[in-house]
Amino acid sequence: MKKWQEIGYAVFMGMVLPWLVVSVAVIRMESRGPAAEETRQPSGAAGGETSSLTALVRREGGSVEKWDMDEYLTGVVLGEMPAYFEPEALKAQAVAARTYAAKAQDTGGKHGDGSVCMDSRCCQAYQDPDGYLSSGGSPEDVTKIRQAVEDTSGYVLTYDGELIEAVYFSCSGGSTEDAAAVWGTEVPYLQATDSPGEENAAHNADSVTFTAAQFQEALGRSLAGDPESWFGGVTYTDGGGVAEMEIGGESYTGVRLRQLLGLRSTAFTVTAEGGSVRVDTRGYGHRVGMSQYGADAMAAAGSTFREILSHYYSGTTLEIWGNSTE
Repeated sequence: MKKWQEIGYAVFMGMVLPWLVVSVAVIRMESRGPAAEETRQPSGAAGGETSSLTALVRREGGSVEKWDMDEYLTGVVLGEMPAYFEPEALKAQAVAARTYAAKAQDTGGKHGDGSVCMDSRCCQAYQDPDGYLSSGGSPEDVTKIRQAVEDTSGYVLTYDGELIEAVYFSCSGGSTEDAAAVWGTEVPYLQATDSPGEENAAHNADSVTFTAAQFQEALGRSLAGDPESWFGGVTYTDGGGVAEMEIGGESYTGVRLRQLLGLRSTAFTVTAEGGSVRVDTRGYGHRVGMSQYGADAMAAAGSTFREILSHYYSGTTLEIWGNSTE
């Protein structure tokens, strides 16, 4: 009898216990909710702890599609940064672009629905990898950028637990700018900081010359006297940009003059001579956040993508989506 009891017990455990284990597992999975089903741990990032993210991508026609985040980022990095840049700079760009797209989903972004378009003047540039190859780009470039995206898979930047506005631009001309100086709002992690090593940037320094008539037309007003008499006092921002400049008795902000004159940046000087006005600019873009050429210079000097991001976005935390790493 004892033997039969033991056999019965074994059969019960062999049939019922696995069912109990599976049932508990199903209950746990269902309790996590739909969002949990999108979470995985790709092998690309250090420690293997990342999240599977998606990006809401707005097509030219206005339709919005859900893409795998890293596939989307491969095209963004390909469109935003030269493939010959250092690998650590490409990684920093991938993290900044991922944070930008994730922040848009979190807040609604510029389009109000969480999507990001492919226009660099609005959101982020995008270069389709197949289109890049068909136009003469090398497979090695695409592979290099895919690797940079994979190596940082899931990484985003936060400040006080919130995704940051991970803005970036081409080159600074030696120093980045405070967000408040450009957009009028103080942002603790977007402060002016040095950005050396950009001398070889395509637009580290530029010059444009206006005739007296062209300059007045750009301002939309008539100015009395010769150009040499038009310009009064000027003040500068912490980042070396023009804060305010007096022209013809009126005060203009550097941001406004950049718009009116079509300048590459607000870091400029004005020289009036011979009946014309020459404007010399340093850098290219709004100069807030990460300088792409500055990131490449830091990478070439041995900095890691973590160090690059910490330099340009002061006080931020680099973490895997939902999981702090430092």
